[in-house]
Amino acid sequence: MKIGLPNPRPCAPRLCRSRPHRSELDQGRALRSERVWRAAFIRGLLGSGTLVLGACVSMAPSYEAPPLPVQPRYAESVAVAVAEGASTTASGIVWSQFFADPALRALIAQALRNSRDLRLAVLRVEEARALYGIQRSELYPVLGVGVSGTRARTPADLSYTGQPQVASQYRAGLQVPVWELDFWGRVRNLRDAALGEYLATEAARRAATLSLIAQVADGYLSLRELDERLAIAQQTIDSREESLRIFRRRYEVGASSKLDLAQVETLLTQAQALGAQLEQTRALQRHALMLLVGGPLTELPAGTGVGDENLMRSRLDPGLPSDLLLQRPDIVAAEQRLRAANANIGAARAAFFPSISLTGSYGSASAELEGLFESDSEAWSFSPSISLPIFDAGRRRSALALAEVRRDLSVANYEKTIQSAFRDVSDALSSRRWLAQQAAYLEAAVAAQSERARLAQKRYDFGAAPYFEVLDAQRELLSAQQQLVQLRRAVLSSRVRLYAALGGGQDAAASLVP
Repeated sequence: MKIGLPNPRPCAPRLCRSRPHRSELDQGRALRSERVWRAAFIRGLLGSGTLVLGACVSMAPSYEAPPLPVQPRYAESVAVAVAEGASTTASGIVWSQFFADPALRALIAQALRNSRDLRLAVLRVEEARALYGIQRSELYPVLGVGVSGTRARTPADLSYTGQPQVASQYRAGLQVPVWELDFWGRVRNLRDAALGEYLATEAARRAATLSLIAQVADGYLSLRELDERLAIAQQTIDSREESLRIFRRRYEVGASSKLDLAQVETLLTQAQALGAQLEQTRALQRHALMLLVGGPLTELPAGTGVGDENLMRSRLDPGLPSDLLLQRPDIVAAEQRLRAANANIGAARAAFFPSISLTGSYGSASAELEGLFESDSEAWSFSPSISLPIFDAGRRRSALALAEVRRDLSVANYEKTIQSAFRDVSDALSSRRWLAQQAAYLEAAVAAQSERARLAQKRYDFGAAPYFEVLDAQRELLSAQQQLVQLRRAVLSSRVRLYAALGGGQDAAASLVP
């Protein structure tokens, strides 16, 4: 049994093609009035959205950089090193100007092109940039175009007319999905947090670049040191082989004892063992340098050794500890992460306030496809909504506590980074001063050992001393020569460390990024 509804719903104008009983003039007037009202409504909606964007407040606490957790000046022990004649700050010198050795500059350029670690750092920057772009887009509504069609059959027992009906509906127009009005600055604070992470990642990339430059330079100096030590060892081996030949001949003719021959052989084997050890160390150092530059090494040209003072600039002005805030990329990265954590607090606070969203569409609708774009098929919808969780078991409060704790962690990390930078500069300045003095003292010691070895050899030749005295003098001379080369390399490495500790030239970190 079918039961019809007492008040059947009138059919849509498009379905039954009926028109209201009024004159065409009244219809035109009404249509124009409705269009004017709708246009004014849409303009008002867009204007109110603009006002909302401009008037939204930020719940983030005002950012204040923590005070410097270090002394306003470097320690008294490095004051002399600073006043020795420093002329230029590290931030004003790019690496190609700081390092004068062409072979070293070529290796650094190769490392900047091929280093996988640096490539990973660059890709992390691109990732952070994309995340920032996504978060920034949340401030603006998404505008899309949608076209849809529906055809449905309604059975008789569900129909208003008591008869089965087949209805069609077609829609086309612009659509705005859910768009949150950022009254409390939640979306804007999330954007600022993403921006801070992006800038921190960029600064971390520059720090990785500077670290790579310093590692390549130090590895190159170590290789030069081993080359020079190997040359000294080889000269000693050649000299002692000749001495062994002479003493063997003298022993054969009875001019020297077997003890003297054994002592000469001991000297030779010690030098040969040192040469083999240096060859192994040099091979390992070469492999490490190949890993840093990201490719095979060409044969390095013969250099003047680590005793050349012109391999790099010797004088750098460290300035004040406050200068490191602008020069050191790792400090810049720590501060940007602190700013991001501060912005996240604002986003967590905004979650305690109502969320206001808008959804709307504007286009045309019709029951027939051919009537979709006729003049009287205009259709629009506007749906604002407000939501505020009443009970969330402390989720928002815990989220705010988490953001505040992470801000405190960022402050601690920022202060620790500054303290580490202060120590790096102080250590480099002290090393530059005291290693230079040690090298001067050791140069005098090598000269004295050379004179001692010469006099001991003469005393032995004239029979005034046993050969054990010559043995001891030559052993001490070789050890002092090796230590002097190591110390000279340490002096140059201290300059590299100071350049890196002061932040280097910022253009250097960006000039050859792959």
